[in-house]
Amino acid sequence: MARGERRRRGAPADGARTAERAARGGPARREGRGGRARGAAAGAALAVVVLALALGLSGCWLLAWHRARRAVTLHSAPPALPPDSSSPAVAPDLFWGTYRPHVYFGMKTRSPQPLLTGLMWAQQGTTPGTPKLRHTCEQGDGVGPYGWEFHDGLSFGRQHIQDGALRLTTEFVKRPGGQHGGNWSWRVTVEPQASSTSALPLVSLFFYVVTDGKEVLVPEVGAKGQLKFISGHTSELGDFRFTLMPPTSPGDTAPKYGSYNVFWSSNPGLPLLTEMVKSRLNNWFQHRPPGASPERYLGLPGSLKWEDRGPSGQGQGQGQFLIQQVTLKVPFSVELVFESGSAQAGGSQALEQLAGSLLTQALESHADAFRERFEKTFRLKEKGLSPEEQALGQVALSGLLGGIGYFYGQGLVLPDMEVEGSKQKVDPVLFPPVPLFTAVPSRSFFPRGFLWDEGFHQLVIQRWDPRLTREAVGHWLGLLNADGWIGREQVLGDEARARVPSEFLVQRTAHANPPTLLLPVAHMLEGGDPADYAFLRRAFPRLRAWFSWLHQSQAGPVPLSYRWRGRDPALPTLLNPKTLPSGLDDYPRASHPSPTERHLDLRCWVALGARVLMQLAEQLGEAEAAAELGPLAASLEAEESLDELHWAPELGVFADFGNHTKAVQLKPRPPQGLVRVVGRPSPRLQYVDALGYVSLFPFLLRLLDPNSSRLGPLLDVLADSRQLWSPFGLRSLAATSPFYSQRNSEHDPPYWRGAVWLNVNYLALGALHYYGHLEGPYQARAAKLHRELRTNLVGNVRRQYQATGFLWEQYSDQDGRGMGCRPFQGWTSLVLLAMAEDY
Repeated sequence: MARGERRRRGAPADGARTAERAARGGPARREGRGGRARGAAAGAALAVVVLALALGLSGCWLLAWHRARRAVTLHSAPPALPPDSSSPAVAPDLFWGTYRPHVYFGMKTRSPQPLLTGLMWAQQGTTPGTPKLRHTCEQGDGVGPYGWEFHDGLSFGRQHIQDGALRLTTEFVKRPGGQHGGNWSWRVTVEPQASSTSALPLVSLFFYVVTDGKEVLVPEVGAKGQLKFISGHTSELGDFRFTLMPPTSPGDTAPKYGSYNVFWSSNPGLPLLTEMVKSRLNNWFQHRPPGASPERYLGLPGSLKWEDRGPSGQGQGQGQFLIQQVTLKVPFSVELVFESGSAQAGGSQALEQLAGSLLTQALESHADAFRERFEKTFRLKEKGLSPEEQALGQVALSGLLGGIGYFYGQGLVLPDMEVEGSKQKVDPVLFPPVPLFTAVPSRSFFPRGFLWDEGFHQLVIQRWDPRLTREAVGHWLGLLNADGWIGREQVLGDEARARVPSEFLVQRTAHANPPTLLLPVAHMLEGGDPADYAFLRRAFPRLRAWFSWLHQSQAGPVPLSYRWRGRDPALPTLLNPKTLPSGLDDYPRASHPSPTERHLDLRCWVALGARVLMQLAEQLGEAEAAAELGPLAASLEAEESLDELHWAPELGVFADFGNHTKAVQLKPRPPQGLVRVVGRPSPRLQYVDALGYVSLFPFLLRLLDPNSSRLGPLLDVLADSRQLWSPFGLRSLAATSPFYSQRNSEHDPPYWRGAVWLNVNYLALGALHYYGHLEGPYQARAAKLHRELRTNLVGNVRRQYQATGFLWEQYSDQDGRGMGCRPFQGWTSLVLLAMAEDY
């Protein structure tokens, strides 16, 4: 994951800028999504033809043209998921969901042309000028802590949000029925913080509905700007109706006075919704509850006339944006009810509206069912964990499930154009339109799909709902191009693209990522679930193609060695060129990148892949594939081969190999700033002295025999507080390393250079548990280290959560404090499996 780049904001190259404009829709934006997809496909084909013509005078033009075309061609293997697997006809209970993880509260359909709903809010009169409008999750907006207390990934959720003196609770529950995904209801409760002594503020909530094209919305307005309901129709949802119920006091049924404003326009584009509402909050209105003094507030203009929606005809292909503002004094609750026409007509009698006391009963029933299912699944109470630890586990799971998103769009791809040792220059091109159903690392900072994160995400989700994991893995495998490549970061759709710096939009087909999706695949193999088995049978051709691409494209300089493609060049501003495709970003590698490098972690990932694919082939009766994969797996797991390529006797551990010197440092050199200075000894081919997570990979992925003589030295460095052991978990780089806690450039702080990361610590716990249950000379020591590491890791995550209300991206090895972005309920949610001792 290119998280280490998060503070850099360079300008994109001309080619990237041009392709980015194309990805955003270009001049053909009003054609609707089908027209855009056809136009984009034609554009990609044209780019390939232009490339072929440009290379036509060289002897290798045909190979280059073929390569460029395959880069943006979807793989021909049958899909891992059934046709229309996201449709309401096939998966009605998953059709609606909180699939917009980057907004504080919103729902959408799993569709290329979704109907979207969302919530904004603002405290009125607390600051001069326009009030702060809350909508999208941001790192620096002052909101927090926030997150899901409960979320079952399917039909129910409860979230708490702290915003200054306010505490918001957002809840939803779905009710199945009909042919279009059923009904659902929201409840938003706004209360003062328990510790707040200030006067009760006036708050505006903004409930909105957005359509993407030809869908129809018909608002029915009542007195004083209050919408009675919004009726509508789409081809996927049929007839439906939204009803905003009268506000009440929390836990009460008596109506509470509210002031209403409404706004209706053409859809300005999803990334622009917040700014559009801000720009329209320019009229003063009076909030006049009976018997109380009036108060001024800023409101929307309040017109529902067609001509106010934009230039003539603008709304036709662009969709609609309809928003209801309700303003009142805290505390209060407001409910929004969505009713599907087919669900309402599906029974012998009309369904009672899911609101008021009926909604309260449904929410409490779902909360009780969640608690019961959670304990049955993870058994934390049975294991003796405290109520605080049980609550942490529920939050970890709920935050991960509540971060699942559904994305649709076209990514930007840069084909690998290295032919016979020379690189051909080519601009990025558009990948075909694809859907992606995936969890995300962070709602505030990384609200999109990351390939190597997703394997860890699914280890948690799989224990809760294996079906969700099949859906996610199947969608990721649907991204395979004709060569078997999957882009490591998926930026699909306008909302996702708007949050990514332009220089990081392009995915390069030469670059890999750790194949962590094979971790949940391995768990499926062990579980014996017939549904998992059926899925793996469908998915096998794609899994094999993906692994084959990894094994072949990342091959190293000697047999059974591997090298991450895509290291940064040795720029004068970088202490150690980064290796973003590895996922470990700035973890120190050979000081001078070269084709001679051998990367230990990559070899171990390929070894794991060969083992899992071989076992899968054997179970499926794929004799040819098993015969091919078996010898490769055996060779990669042979300790003699691993020793020959990666055991460094002078270091006493496994290591990378490459053109390296330790004599590098950053020194100030005005006016350039910090620059890299290389001293003596000069770089030479040798093992890379960078003791840390990479050194442990043969152990982490359980590739060593329990009697291996190499296991003892790895446990030594793991348990040494001068090396990797800390009171808060295993640090990513030894405290004795010259790179420990060192910046990589003037603007690039350390990332994988000492901090404690949950995903690798979880692998370490799993390995210690594994070797602690196998007979061998290190069994007792591994078991003891497992207990101690689990105590340290879980204890620190719990303390930081209690202190801050967040799970964090990483934790300091010095004092345990949370660092990086937050909330980070991606792989940090693995703390739940650590508590459950489920590896």
